[in-house]
Amino acid sequence: MHRTVELDMTPKTARLLIYCPDSKGIIAAVAGFLAEHHGNILEADQHTDPHNGEFFMRVEVELDGFVLNRATFDDAWSKVANSYNMRWHVYWGNETKRMAVLASKEGHCLNDLLWRWKTGELDVDISFVASNHEGLKEYVDVVGLPFYHLPVVATNKQAQEQQLLSLMDECQVEFLVLARYMQILSPDFVAKYPERIINIHHSFLPAFAGPKPYHHAFERGVKIIGATSHYVTDQLDQGPIIAQSTLPVDHRDTVDDLVRKGRDLERVVLANAVRLHVEDKILVSQNKTIVFD
Repeated sequence: MHRTVELDMTPKTARLLIYCPDSKGIIAAVAGFLAEHHGNILEADQHTDPHNGEFFMRVEVELDGFVLNRATFDDAWSKVANSYNMRWHVYWGNETKRMAVLASKEGHCLNDLLWRWKTGELDVDISFVASNHEGLKEYVDVVGLPFYHLPVVATNKQAQEQQLLSLMDECQVEFLVLARYMQILSPDFVAKYPERIINIHHSFLPAFAGPKPYHHAFERGVKIIGATSHYVTDQLDQGPIIAQSTLPVDHRDTVDDLVRKGRDLERVVLANAVRLHVEDKILVSQNKTIVFD
């Protein structure tokens, strides 16, 4: 397998994400803790939701010189976290996230992700690609990744999902990307990866659901088309939205034009959502996302 990766001169970092009830002194407490442990803050962002009384924060700390690590951070941090009733997560940037990709027949989103991974633009390890059809195997073989054909029929849905879960466990996959995967995952499957399954939807949600959204849009004479990427929940296409985009269209556009433009949007929106997840720039609260980008 050959992957072209440009030399990255940026420092390795730890990313601390915080979600808690809003109160005075949180920022000072976080900054003070990091300074006490020789953490150089490279980036910090925060958001307060006055309606719900919630506070969100993302802090990126240079690992060089930081005296805490994966083994010692939790105990040291717990006093601050408990005093503000924080939910928190820390990602150690010297470790690369592992993802898997599911696709069906359409390859535009899959090929875009593979290209971004192969060129080093997307800093992840892709453990494997799986599909309920065999048509995309050649594209995956070209980049040297494992491809698994996991067909779905009415009688084997549960067994197919179990195969997929076994593969993910074996490869220690941390999150899953649905690159136009045209199967609905069961609630039991989704529950095993909360806020770790990313989907791309072929419209500016919630409009024009169904198998032929661009045809419906054409019939309505829409002036914009869109794409939406979101986390998967057990409520179909109702998960927290990560990224969206639109393009203007007009009466000159045919159905084929809408499909072509829509596919371009889907590629970019899905890739952006995956990047945001990989870079730990998303916090979720009450089925909404706070995106620090």
